[in-house]
Amino acid sequence: MRLVYMGTPQFAVPPLRALADAGHEIAGVVTRTDKPAGRGQMLAAPSVKLAAQEMGFSVLQPRRVREVEFVEQLRALAPDIIIVAAYGQILQKDILTLPKFGCLNIHASLLPLYRGAAPINWAIIRGEQEAGITIMQMDEGMDTGEILMQERISIEPVDTAGTLTVKLSILGARLITTALQLLASGRLVPTAQDNSKASQAPLLKKEHGLIDWTLSAAEIHNRVRGLFPWPGAYSFLDGKMIKILTTDVTAGQGEAGLLYQRGRDILEVGTGCGLLRILSVQPEGKKSMTIAEFMHGHRGLAGKKFEQLKRK
Repeated sequence: MRLVYMGTPQFAVPPLRALADAGHEIAGVVTRTDKPAGRGQMLAAPSVKLAAQEMGFSVLQPRRVREVEFVEQLRALAPDIIIVAAYGQILQKDILTLPKFGCLNIHASLLPLYRGAAPINWAIIRGEQEAGITIMQMDEGMDTGEILMQERISIEPVDTAGTLTVKLSILGARLITTALQLLASGRLVPTAQDNSKASQAPLLKKEHGLIDWTLSAAEIHNRVRGLFPWPGAYSFLDGKMIKILTTDVTAGQGEAGLLYQRGRDILEVGTGCGLLRILSVQPEGKKSMTIAEFMHGHRGLAGKKFEQLKRK
């Protein structure tokens, strides 16, 4: 099948490779524009662009998909179908109806749950035990189209947004290749979503990472997992930001935000319910380290308290 592929982050790379390996004709790859990254704010290409160039596919990077010039470029490619995976912009009707088979989306949730830009993160943050991939026929809504295929996997207790993204990307690659085989033979049966069961997964911002220590230890632990590697969960200690990288929930109770030191290598924090044991951190301006390494360089932590905001 002749297709155009639209995607941006690393999540979208394995499905692109799988479609190419399955023998589909990739007429073009559409991705977001290069963005400044890192301390030097040098322009960095999206992961999909790098992969597409490596595989020899032509790449389009419109600033907005509504641009008339881009729609005409897309029309000239004459795709039978458009495949979308974490592209990052909503497609309008003239694109959705352009190909013979319309546009299919590889969405990283069990729709109608977690519609939106960050389904993997929010599933972990909210303590879900399962996640999955939905292959969806796109319409003009936000992840509201008919479901064509769906498969679920368990969210393991040690999963972070990073590890779960890898698992779901691989699953998405397998499902989309199967979906196109079934679609070509007319064996895919669309199912309408139950809108009464819908939930949202809004775009993440850095401020989502600020820890509210009045939440329960379990809730904070899930936020740490769901926000890793970006934007990261963080708090402030002695006026400096500290990222909380890995944690565990332990028995006991303490004052919200107050630090409790157990020997030389155990540091726990009081929460709204239970204690949160910190396993690794990244202090402001430094590399990540174990909590034992952090404690070695920071004496007298017991009795200090994490602050909600940086001191001015």
